[in-house]
Amino acid sequence: MKKVIKRFVLFLIIGLLVAGGWYLWQLKQHVTQTLKWEPLVKTVLEEENLAEYEELVLAIIFTETKGNNVDVMQSSESKYGEQNKITSEKESITSGVRHLSDAIKYALDNDCDIWTGVQAYNFGTSYVDYVVIHGNKNSLSLAEQYSKDVLAPMLGNTNEATYHYYEPMSLIHNGGKLYQNGGNFFYAELVKRNMTIIKKLS
Repeated sequence: MKKVIKRFVLFLIIGLLVAGGWYLWQLKQHVTQTLKWEPLVKTVLEEENLAEYEELVLAIIFTETKGNNVDVMQSSESKYGEQNKITSEKESITSGVRHLSDAIKYALDNDCDIWTGVQAYNFGTSYVDYVVIHGNKNSLSLAEQYSKDVLAPMLGNTNEATYHYYEPMSLIHNGGKLYQNGGNFFYAELVKRNMTIIKKLS
């Protein structure tokens, strides 16, 4: 019996090591694909006089698409009000950078932290007004509350309906759920984490 248990534990450890190695390899591939757009990001940021946002923009690309889509920053909706209208990576980055800059500026002008602006990149700038009356600082709990109580109902989800979101951070937090029509309340935290991942694996 002891031998069986030892073998089981050994196989479990090997399985975890293999899974962990595969996950790290996949992350490295995503980072490499994201950094492919670094020269274009630098160009756009220089044109917009926003060079200080380079790491943040790359982390947003990683979060949104891993660099594997023409609309690398998923900025079609913020520019056109609908998906799949962006026709080039430069248009996506330019639009995304402008939207991000506007969101961060609005947050800072209202005495909120920069991560309120980053979360507003996903939620829309009305989120900043919500944060202003709830302590002027973004947090996961505040973003979740806004998603459930404001954004989702405003867009038609009045019964707190959720859908599965298979992301490690979400799985740990609530078993992997987001509110339908409620944006991604993990967004700012994901961008923070992905900024660190890029630094570690680039």
